[in-house]
Amino acid sequence: MKHFKEERTLVVIKPDGVQRTLIGEIIKRYERAGFKMVGIKMLVPTEDFIEQHYTLDPNWKKTTGEKTIASYIKKGMEPPIKDPIEQANFIVNGLKKYLSSGPVIAMVWQGSHVVQIARKITGGTEPLTSDVGSIRGDFVVDSYQMSDKDGRAVRNLIHASGSPEEAENEIKHWFKESELTKYRLVQDEILYDVNLDGILE
Repeated sequence: MKHFKEERTLVVIKPDGVQRTLIGEIIKRYERAGFKMVGIKMLVPTEDFIEQHYTLDPNWKKTTGEKTIASYIKKGMEPPIKDPIEQANFIVNGLKKYLSSGPVIAMVWQGSHVVQIARKITGGTEPLTSDVGSIRGDFVVDSYQMSDKDGRAVRNLIHASGSPEEAENEIKHWFKESELTKYRLVQDEILYDVNLDGILE
């Protein structure tokens, strides 16, 4: 079994994050938490590539559609589309247009509980309800209501994998193994060395 420190996640800075020159700020947030970047590249993904990304999990459309409808009902609002698959197709079409509109920065981050902690640092999917202190809570003013009214995807700066299994599949979709680098950071000793040996001379 792998050590916790070997867990990896995919983080993609979306076109709005690049255009708003937030690349450095976003990277800093994950670095500050103690995570190690093991892969990075800039690309303009195609619409097909984006659709493949969001359908790596065959249940994604059903789950996402149901969650979206439930979030409208929870807020006392009428969902614009009542069928989960139809709702998910609407979301995917918006995402394809959004994510292929310009360059993105794809990154692989590594560290203990990186999937869960990176999601906390990133914030909830909807910027309006994201906590202050998270990237989305601090830098975005968008909402599901506004994006649905405008007929587009919610602009939330970043994609971050939702589970270790999802991360594994997404990393394989975005990166070849040869594009990921194994190396040691000095801070690894502080974060993971059991006895903190070797600090004092």
